[in-house]
Amino acid sequence: MGTTALTKGAADAKEGRQGPSVAEALLAVRNREAAMSRLLMAFILSGLAFMLFPGTLLGVWNLLQISGRESIGLVSPAWLQAHGHAQVFGWIGSFLLGIGFYSIPKLRDSGTRVIRAGWVCWVMWTMGVAIRWTATVYLWNWRFLLPAAGVLELMAFLIFFSIVSRHRPKDSGERALEPWVWVVMSATVGFLLAVAAKLAGSFYVALRGASPAFPHSIDQRYLALVGWGFLVPFIWGFSAKWMRVFLGLKPLRPRTLFSAVLLNLVGVALAIAGNFRLATWFLLVAAGVSIVAIRIFEASEQEAKIRGIHWSFPLFVRMAYCWLIVAAVLGVAASIWDTSGGIWGASRHALTVGFVAIMVLSVGQRILPAFAGMRLLWSPKLMFVGLALLATGCTLRVSCEVLAYQGYASWAWRVLPASALVELTALTTFTTNILGTFVLQPSHAVKEPMLVSVPQLVALSNSR
Repeated sequence: MGTTALTKGAADAKEGRQGPSVAEALLAVRNREAAMSRLLMAFILSGLAFMLFPGTLLGVWNLLQISGRESIGLVSPAWLQAHGHAQVFGWIGSFLLGIGFYSIPKLRDSGTRVIRAGWVCWVMWTMGVAIRWTATVYLWNWRFLLPAAGVLELMAFLIFFSIVSRHRPKDSGERALEPWVWVVMSATVGFLLAVAAKLAGSFYVALRGASPAFPHSIDQRYLALVGWGFLVPFIWGFSAKWMRVFLGLKPLRPRTLFSAVLLNLVGVALAIAGNFRLATWFLLVAAGVSIVAIRIFEASEQEAKIRGIHWSFPLFVRMAYCWLIVAAVLGVAASIWDTSGGIWGASRHALTVGFVAIMVLSVGQRILPAFAGMRLLWSPKLMFVGLALLATGCTLRVSCEVLAYQGYASWAWRVLPASALVELTALTTFTTNILGTFVLQPSHAVKEPMLVSVPQLVALSNSR
């Protein structure tokens, strides 16, 4: 980070060109790092706001209505979809955009222009998600606002995509991109397709629909694209990047991981085409192959890196991958036996909460404090409480959704609201811990980072 500026300064000095002093170069690095951290924190904070209020609170209300009436058919599909959009795009999408801007080293060499573009992206993305949620829930001018929100979201994503797509090896002699990068790139394409599909669907319902809700047949295909074509590959890619270090895992099996991605793409394509029975089998096999590739359940060859976080971190990461298998198995079961939407709903919840949300709460509390100015997590105990509650709520929700919706047990309807409240408490705990980290924990970013060796600094100073 910032080494390029110092290296260029040293080269300028050797050739007699006037370059920045060492102090100026270090100050520029420090300021750029601080600016990128502020941008990341803006994305994270807006993501938390979408997750907690438009997302989870609306989800709790929807589930209370469903449980009270003992039927999903009497609840507004638009409200169900508004909840999902706030969670996937408002929360997870904002997190991914912020981490994407922060994580790519080359972006730090572009300086002010990239930071300004990042803020423009944040404003457009946040406005787009907020406008869509408001129009969908309150039905105010929704035929105009839904497409407008979709355009804002797509433009914001294209700003992000245009910047991150410029990341290339600095010279031809540098090694090829690592396997995890290719997986994340495929997920980024899935993200783009999901945003574009949302925009196309918005125009469709604005012109031909009776409400802002996507028709069921379109929504089922769209959810497969979002869940398995966008969210799942992102987690596989970042697991391939981070889990060997965080959990001390054995080396990744790249070819096996690429096979999992390919199987997953076939499954998503089949689901979009409407062949859900065959698609779910491909997705199940892809999930299993990904676990073999990442070696998530194999014995670690080194100790897990849990300094500053709760010791249960490796347990919850592995639990998330158990939920991935549960989601895939329930998908197969739903394609065969579902008669009420309950098994499909349980499969989606196992995927989005059991796999995605548990991974976000686990890894997010591991990396976000460091990204936001080298802070320490405010409370490792709160990290455990939030994860334990989320796992408990997800277990109750997934099991009781099948039992209640399919008519196997009437008492399960009464448990569903409790599961939603437990999950709300879990996500509130996570939000509290992140806010406590950002607000109450001091930044430990060094004031004058030593990005080059002492002899290099001395030589650079002497050359001036």
